This record gives sequence, C-alpha cells and structure tokens, in this order.
Amino acid sequence: MKILITGATGLLGSNLVRLLVDRGYPVGIFVHTRSYKTTLQNLPVKKHFGDILDMESVEAAVQEYDILVHAAAITDYWPSRSKKIREVNIEGTRNIINAVKKFNLRRLIYIGSGIASNTPYSKQPSQTILPFAGAKYRLDYVDSKYIALQLVLNAARQDAVPALAILPTFMIGPYDSLPTSGKLILALARQKLKFYTRGGRNFVDVRDVATAIANSIEKGQIGKYYITGNENLTYKEFFEKVTNVLGVPAPPYLLSDSITKFAGIVGSLKGGLLGSKPFMSYPAAKVACDKIYFNCNDAVDELEMPQTPIETAIKECYDWLNANQHLI
Repeated sequence: MKILITGATGLLGSNLVRLLVDRGYPVGIFVHTRSYKTTLQNLPVKKHFGDILDMESVEAAVQEYDILVHAAAITDYWPSRSKKIREVNIEGTRNIINAVKKFNLRRLIYIGSGIASNTPYSKQPSQTILPFAGAKYRLDYVDSKYIALQLVLNAARQDAVPALAILPTFMIGPYDSLPTSGKLILALARQKLKFYTRGGRNFVDVRDVATAIANSIEKGQIGKYYITGNENLTYKEFFEKVTNVLGVPAPPYLLSDSITKFAGIVGSLKGGLLGSKPFMSYPAAKVACDKIYFNCNDAVDELEMPQTPIETAIKECYDWLNANQHLI
C-alpha cells in the first residue's frame, strides 16, 4: 500500500515518515515549498509540492496513493482569530475528503488535536461525549480543528468515506525542527522559565503517536476518533520531570490563575497594538490555567499504542535539539 502524508515536515510527520519507511511502505509527502525542511532529507520518499487549498495540486498527488494521512494544519494560538487558520484547517480538510472520495482511497487518517475533541476536560477524564469543551478558549486553531474533525467523522458516517481520526495530546520527541514543544524543553534547559501555572496537560512521546497512526492503517474503527496520549500531569509535575532529566532547577514560582490571565490580557493588548506575537495571549493564558486531561485507553487497546515514559521523550527531544545546535 502506498501512503501519502500531508504536513509531513512537522514534529509528528518527521517521526511518522521514518516509521512508515522502516516498515517498508512506499511513502509520499505533500508539502508546501516553504515548508520543506532538512528533517526529511535523504529519506526514500516521493515529494509532491502544492497547496492544501489548491484542489488541482491536491488531486494530482492523492490519485497515486491508497492511504492518506492528513496532518497538515496551522497550529498557532496567535492571532486568536484568523481567516487563514480557518481556511487551511477547515477548507484544506474538506479538499482532502473530496479527493479521497474521488479517487476511492482505502483509508483517510485525519490528524486532529485532543484539545479539539468532544471529550470533556476534568480531573478524572472520561470518554463521555459532551458539548465541545474547547470552544470556551475562543481560538480559531481549536475551533477549526473541531470543525474539521466533524467533517471527517460525518464523511465516514454519512458518505461511507473510510476515515478515522487520531487526536494527539501534547507531543514531545526528536526531529522538532522549528522547534514546537521543544521550545519548552529549551526554556527549562536554559533556566529561563521561572514560573508555572496551576494547569496541566496530557503528555505523550511523539513516536507513540506515530506508532498509533501506522497501526491505524489496518486497525481501528471507521468513523471513530482516538485520543493518543499518555500521562496526565500538572505543569509543575511535568517541569519537575524535565529538570530531573536535564539536571537543572525547576521553576520555583507558582502563578495564580488571576495573575496568569492578567498577563494574558496584557499580552493580547500589546500583540494587537504592536502587531507582533505576544509571549502569552489571553486565550493561551486560559489554556495554561486548565487541566486538560484525557483517557487514552481506546488508542492503547485498539491501536496498540505504546506508552513510553515521558522522561524518555524528554531526553530524546533534548538530545536531538542539542545535536542540531538549537542550544547554541
């Protein structure tokens, strides 16, 4: 089976491409010319350059393949409201669905985000379906990923499109070329992060998510989404894991929710006035105050997703960043 991956140059895509190549699959990548990075150099993959919003270039690539993994998205929290984010994440996904239908692909694997699922966030997470919990953040990234997820699930349930969804939580690991989550590791390594909030996230090794995706080529239920994560940790607990692995002091100061949100308000105002990305926007501050926890048992049971210790993911991320001169 030939597999095409959109968004292949990111943290997840770079790890997924390697895993699929190691498993012997013929792999193609669909990338924007501005997005091609060195993390995929020297790999035996076919490159298709195009734009997710250009249906002609999407169809030209998709028609050659059996399986499509759609990971392309804009994941920025700033600006909070953005026409471009909505277009790429929603209309780009719609284009992918239409191409999969047109060329009768065997499976569409949509890569979403745990924060954009129906699953409620709570101290004791469940799989109960409730109204969209992430809407309260008023972030077009989160809203658009939720809408895109509904497009995929509806296509599976109503139009018989052979699609399922993988929704990663906060991923950590090697080949983080921007870096993305690696920025947090770098800040802690350089001892530039002095504060932590009361919130928390579900953290996962990116290679565990890649394994779940690779397994979903043959496993998993059509029309279902799988939240792919591992440990629910407060930021204090996560920062302590990072600093223990790196041998540096943990951030000493706890910020109250009110101070965190006030800093977010100031950041949003400055960002709007100066036209630059703030250190923390108000929506991002609200996210930082919440415990966004998940139950990931379905992915473990049905997709045979590993549960690598978070300390291992932290060390692999740090070692890759160090080897690629991000610490200089």
